[in-house]
Amino acid sequence: MSQTTAQILLDSNRTIAEISPLLFGGFAEHMGRCIYEGIYDPKSRHADANGLRTDVLDALRAQRYTTIRYPGGNFLSGYNWLDGVGPKELRPRRRELAWQSLETNQFGTNEFMTFCKAIDAAPMLGVNMGTGTIQSACDLVDYCNTPSGTYYADLRARHGYAAPHNVKYWCVGNEMDGPWQMGHLEAHEYGAKAREAAKLMRWMDPSIQTILCGSSNDQMPTYPEWDRVALEEAWEHMDYLSMHYYAGNRDNDTPSFLASAVQFEQFVDTLDGVLRYVKAKRRSKHNVYLSWDEWQVWYKGDPLQGDWSEAPHLAEEMYNLEDALVVGQWLNVFLRKSHILKIACVAQIVNVISWLHTRGDELLKHPSYYVFELVSNHARGLALDALVKAPRIETRKYDDVPMLDVSAAYDPANGKTAIFIVNRSLTDSVVTDIAWQDGRTVTLDKAWQLAGSDPKALNTWENRNALTAQPIAAPRVENGKATLQLPPLSFTALTGSAV
Repeated sequence: MSQTTAQILLDSNRTIAEISPLLFGGFAEHMGRCIYEGIYDPKSRHADANGLRTDVLDALRAQRYTTIRYPGGNFLSGYNWLDGVGPKELRPRRRELAWQSLETNQFGTNEFMTFCKAIDAAPMLGVNMGTGTIQSACDLVDYCNTPSGTYYADLRARHGYAAPHNVKYWCVGNEMDGPWQMGHLEAHEYGAKAREAAKLMRWMDPSIQTILCGSSNDQMPTYPEWDRVALEEAWEHMDYLSMHYYAGNRDNDTPSFLASAVQFEQFVDTLDGVLRYVKAKRRSKHNVYLSWDEWQVWYKGDPLQGDWSEAPHLAEEMYNLEDALVVGQWLNVFLRKSHILKIACVAQIVNVISWLHTRGDELLKHPSYYVFELVSNHARGLALDALVKAPRIETRKYDDVPMLDVSAAYDPANGKTAIFIVNRSLTDSVVTDIAWQDGRTVTLDKAWQLAGSDPKALNTWENRNALTAQPIAAPRVENGKATLQLPPLSFTALTGSAV
């Protein structure tokens, strides 16, 4: 192992934007075992009175999720929300076409609201723009948010929920640009339908915020034209544009995979440009922001069709160290792009493409879990524009990239600061100076590190703690500068205060 040097220069006056708490959201879809045997498992010894798994709830609370998107995903485009409310013994069992599974509907809208309250997360509901109508979307807002006195509000009360759920965030469909989507529409068709749905939904409850489907990924042949056309149709009725992206190392090219932040930033920058263009073209004073409401590493090829069974094992990836370091960079990008990116939901929160797995009554946390936990718990206040001076690494896919990927936060309300650093190198340890340029008195009180020598190393059911974030000694700050050594293949989080 060789050694090199780097600098990270910080200034509490050199800021990007306020960090939206909603960047630390999750996604729960009726796919595989995310809901059944994941969140909801009445047969488990961990089940509470509502059938929710308390061990899963505890793990999710530790990650401090701020919002949860539900119920899909591709599932959404064939879902009738009325199937999932009311007495459970009367709810229909149906073939679920998106994932070719059997849906029991034993978990639905009200159970989801109970779950969100249990982990103190704001609900984000999707309305069906595939097989669904603009009226059914409006009716769901009525059911969830009207206090009383309407058919659907009173129906909710008869179902045992007298008080409204007050759902603020609403996804108007899911991935409608994709030919795989039930009820797929062309951009202008979708934009017009979404506009009319959002119009009715907002007439029902003017306080809600709506999210328009953007491109499913940056490789779609219609990207970014889809985003432009749909936005031009629906701009004044939308608050956010959705973006989805799944990263992977299919070519087993670890140096390029560990430079994925380059691709993430390009995706954000392109859509940021589309937003500015449409706003200018429409001569609008209304702002639309980005909602990255599906993101995750996903490439290992687990099955995606359930053979018409209940809670089949679908897309249950085992995540390793390099995956966790990509997650760390993704979160760094969220902070660095916080001027335009306001919502993000990792897909998904348990079992399905998730860093949290259940097996019977057991629970396994993958390395990525600990990276997200550290950032979601400590990234508050303002994102700082960190100046990084580090050696460059050559990659096959992205040319050369800095060895270090960095984000930082400073909260002027309490003086707390946090720094998150990924060392992308497979071989080099980096002696790094962190310098504060604003003259504040800085102390670092805590530090954690996730690191290993093998990018393919992972946690297993037999060795569940092989890779976890371990406390390390926080470096001493003298004359506004601290020095620490960052091992190769590492994620480091530092917290402290600056007054």
